[in-house]
Amino acid sequence: METDKWGRRVRAFRKLKGFTQEGLARELGISVSVLGEVERGSRIPKEDFLVKVAGVLDISLQDLDPQGELEHSE
Repeated sequence: METDKWGRRVRAFRKLKGFTQEGLARELGISVSVLGEVERGSRIPKEDFLVKVAGVLDISLQDLDPQGELEHSE
């Protein structure tokens, strides 16, 4: 799996939904630096993080994982 794929998709949907990094980080209960690491691809997010991101952004987990790389996709 490409290490920065998740970050690119999270960033794209964050921007599409009108969130700043600060706003999304606040909604997720994480620091801006952690979100920035995910978006830059220096931190690979766990599935529970991606589920939370999908919920906050009101998208499906499949939107973040179009190739079905997660083991337990909803």
